[in-house]
Amino acid sequence: MLEQRAPETKDMKVVQQGTLFDKETLEQLKEERRQWEETTVRKSQQRLPEQDNLITTSGVPINRVYTPQDNESLDYSRDIGLPGEYPYTRGVQPTMYRAKPWTMRMFAGFGTAEDTNKRFKYLLSQGQTGLSTAFDMPTLYGYDTDHELAAGEFGKCGVAVSSLADMEILFDGLPLDNITTSMTINSPASVIWAMYIVNAEKRGFPMASLGGTLQNDILKEYSAQKEFLFPPEPSMRLVTDTIEFGTRHMPRWNTISISGYHIREAGATAVQELAFTIADGLAYVDSALKRGLKIDEFAPRLSFFFDVHNDFFEEIAKFRAGRRLWAKLMRERYGAKDPRSWLMRCHAQTAGVSLTAQQPDNNIMRTTIQALAAVLGGTNSLHTNSLDEALSLPTEKAVLIALRTQQVIAHESGVVNTVDPLGGSYFIETLTDETERAALDYLNRIDDLGGVLSCILNGFFQREIAESAYRYQQEIDQHKRTIVGVNDYIVEENIKVPTLYIDRVGERAHLERLQRVRRERDNAAVKRSLESLRRVAEGTENTMPAIIEAVKAYATLGEIMNVFRGVFGDYMEPAVF
Repeated sequence: MLEQRAPETKDMKVVQQGTLFDKETLEQLKEERRQWEETTVRKSQQRLPEQDNLITTSGVPINRVYTPQDNESLDYSRDIGLPGEYPYTRGVQPTMYRAKPWTMRMFAGFGTAEDTNKRFKYLLSQGQTGLSTAFDMPTLYGYDTDHELAAGEFGKCGVAVSSLADMEILFDGLPLDNITTSMTINSPASVIWAMYIVNAEKRGFPMASLGGTLQNDILKEYSAQKEFLFPPEPSMRLVTDTIEFGTRHMPRWNTISISGYHIREAGATAVQELAFTIADGLAYVDSALKRGLKIDEFAPRLSFFFDVHNDFFEEIAKFRAGRRLWAKLMRERYGAKDPRSWLMRCHAQTAGVSLTAQQPDNNIMRTTIQALAAVLGGTNSLHTNSLDEALSLPTEKAVLIALRTQQVIAHESGVVNTVDPLGGSYFIETLTDETERAALDYLNRIDDLGGVLSCILNGFFQREIAESAYRYQQEIDQHKRTIVGVNDYIVEENIKVPTLYIDRVGERAHLERLQRVRRERDNAAVKRSLESLRRVAEGTENTMPAIIEAVKAYATLGEIMNVFRGVFGDYMEPAVF
């Protein structure tokens, strides 16, 4: 098994005695609060009893009101600080959205490369500022579209990419040196990235000029999304190959997006999402260090991806706590000297799992609240889900409403006018501390269990997520949690919403292109490149150069992935329940 250095977090202290509030003031406030509860609150409750036992989705109890008493150990410089400075609680940039809004990066991909290229250009024409690519299921699993297991799945959850020829069309006419591209791909990440690089260089854009993000987070696949192909050890090797290659050759590229989104969508709480994501991040850091890279060489290009769910204040606290905890780990555990290595730069996406097929227009409001939480939490990039995504991939009209949601927040709400406007709120600072403390407790548990890979193999992550998902659904089923239009405020009429249809015409065109590639390429060169890749995979060299050569010869995605399947084998997840 790949050696996994567990997080050394046991001696880290989240809260120490601070000096923000003097003892005399706190005692006075304590007495004032006691009197308020015995008089004003008691009279109010006699007329209108309040709800009790209110908690966040992570189970953190919520007080009636928060005062300086709840923040008595808070040290402003140590725990909050100023934006753009350690510990980055208030944001990774000193001026945040006063300089420019977050990157509006709508996740897009469906049907053929032509379909998605058209959608990219439409979104850019409407004010989107970055690209984000969704791939269909065969592509995500490393199959060409004509593979028998790909039948019926063409273009349904993203764009189909079987070869360099598809990538050439997908990004045709787009200024790849002036726009950043995110690609949500994991097991085949290195192959899809190689296709992007080769296409860009053919168009005259050197790889060093390219900016973007490769999701490339295989660890969360084992615990949440389940789109893994190979055992964890060789999968980690492929991820580390991309980190090393990007560090050496592509200074503007984020070679991994350490993702909590899928963990949350699988049913985890906000605290679990944060803790498990950071634990995965530490595993990637350890793997890169073992490869021989120095922390300040690669850490500045690590990025993160988080979900934004319905619990408004908890989500804001999650972003703030995450930045602080990651900065501490990078500086204190790993000894990173470059401040860029301390930054948790993140993309956020509103919670797809929160969208409902019932009364789908309600999803606009859900997405708006979640997007606002992401912005107040200090995200660097944002995707807003469309109202119809519980039913299908978004239509052009639906995705425009989702993009406009971000633009209204950015240009009409005023929340961008000051940095971290909720910083200093007694409630937000308490919740930030509680979230960091709970996440740190999880990191220590993962440490005790032997680290991330051990927790994958023994099913710890899977069980924790499943238990949280079950608990949340029970709350809905038992009417302890209201979901508007689902278990309350229900309408009987059947609401019809236009949905996106993926036709077979595009699939036939894609298959014809794939067959043409196989006929017209130099098949002897393809064979040589695949044999060379096999030798590299069987050894210890970085696989990226050999993958790039195979892509240049127009070897298909499936052919390249089959080389890895032959060398690494398939992974069958052990039973954990």
